[in-house]
Amino acid sequence: MTKSHKVFEIFPEESQIPEKYRLNTRIEQKIFLVDGESRKWDGPVQEVFSPVCIRKHDTVEQKYIGSYPLLTQKESLEILNSAIKAYSNGYGEWPTMSVEERIRHVELFVEKMRKKRDEVVALLMWEIGKTLKDSEKEFDRTIDYIIDTIEALKVIDRNSSRFVIESGIIAQIRQAPLGVVLCMGPFNYPLNETFATLIPALITGNAVIFKPPKLGVLLHYPLLEAFQQSFPKGVVNTVYGAGQKVVAPLMSSGNIDVLAFIGSSRVADILKSQHPKPHRLKCILGLEAKNAGIILDDAELESTVRESVVGTLSYNGQRCTALKILFVHQSIASKFINKFCEAVDRLNFGMPWEDNVNITPLPEKDKPAYLQSLVDDALNLGAGIVNKYGGSINKTFFSPAVLYPVTPQMKIYSKEQFGPVIPVVPFEDIDEPLSYIRDSDYGQQVSIFGQDPDIIAKLIDPLVNQVCRVNVNSQCQRGPDTFPFTGRKDSAEGTLSVSDALGVFSIRTLVAAKQTEMNKRIISTIVRERSSKFLSTDFIL
Repeated sequence: MTKSHKVFEIFPEESQIPEKYRLNTRIEQKIFLVDGESRKWDGPVQEVFSPVCIRKHDTVEQKYIGSYPLLTQKESLEILNSAIKAYSNGYGEWPTMSVEERIRHVELFVEKMRKKRDEVVALLMWEIGKTLKDSEKEFDRTIDYIIDTIEALKVIDRNSSRFVIESGIIAQIRQAPLGVVLCMGPFNYPLNETFATLIPALITGNAVIFKPPKLGVLLHYPLLEAFQQSFPKGVVNTVYGAGQKVVAPLMSSGNIDVLAFIGSSRVADILKSQHPKPHRLKCILGLEAKNAGIILDDAELESTVRESVVGTLSYNGQRCTALKILFVHQSIASKFINKFCEAVDRLNFGMPWEDNVNITPLPEKDKPAYLQSLVDDALNLGAGIVNKYGGSINKTFFSPAVLYPVTPQMKIYSKEQFGPVIPVVPFEDIDEPLSYIRDSDYGQQVSIFGQDPDIIAKLIDPLVNQVCRVNVNSQCQRGPDTFPFTGRKDSAEGTLSVSDALGVFSIRTLVAAKQTEMNKRIISTIVRERSSKFLSTDFIL
């Protein structure tokens, strides 16, 4: 069977799926987590279909894998009240708990979470089409992120355990929680990026409501019991359903103190506008990006092609950090295109559980049609699909398409494709890609490929004022998680890394007193008798 023909035979019959990867039990979720209990739901549900299709006789249909609750405004406000009660204006058990005690709760959750690895990995594959290898990596990376967050918080708390004496004032400065946090993660990393906000929000003492992304809901189901058993009542709550019905009431109540959202700037703007007290709402946002790769005339082609293929097509290009447009110097454009297309066409496509698979079906219902519209627009304006197997569609599958030469008149030049379509732009003057980045609405990252230190240095200096990460001879990426992850312009608000996230979900607060004998006696007594959890010199090992 030729590779081009395989696109139209890509989906298996049920009997062809290896037994250990079959999803034999549908996940009919009938509960949501509120006020420390798994409350039963008897109302309408949202059916969930996998991007994986199943062949049966002459038909090919997406596999039905389960359903989840479609809550209403009533349940949404009950969930909000649960979080408000748990936080209790900072008087609640969780926000007044010592850092060491909160860490123990999170460690208990990690212990329980580890036992659900196989279930979550399977649902990552079936629900969003992520490969087995990448699904396992996402789960393991999330565990590592939680552990690293715990260790980072210990360091912060150790540094805060001492008193500062300045200008006759005794003070102790620590991190304090902000209130009720609404966490909303993205479908492409529904576990990792949701937890990248949820865990630091929790461990710093906030009460949390989290809404899983529209795609990637069921994979959180195996973890609900772990949340319920690991944290005090009302500290962790889940909400499901249409945003207008369940999220709008939360925001318009004015009782959400922090919005942690990873998605589109359009939705972020709507959410922020719904809050009646915007100056009291703190936002941590991860939004769109149109990261560019700049390939200079002296770029080492083998490594550049390798990084560019991974950068553009890892998880089908469905990453905010993906390389979404490539600028290639005219003098090497032909050589680069040939090598790049050969590498793209060598990628394996198939089902998520298959060995060495690279390209899988797309979970978003209308994504193939959207990608096709971008390709058609580029073709009509003079570009071509220059790789052999590009642009073939079969139901939820879209074969990667390399478009060349792309010009500013084409939609793909400026629109974020978030999928396996790669625009390649030839340039002669370096100001062309620099102007693109300068004029872009987005400012997350850029990749530079070349060998001349002087030229690269001259590019770095202006680019660090346009984006928040400049990658030299490597793809754009988030990790390692200890590095700052943010963006300029419409790409982000707030910084997420292990330590930065702890800072954005809390506020530096201090207890201070003039250095009098009476105040020294009071503070010494409080510390010695451990009567305050905030004012303390306890050292976490």
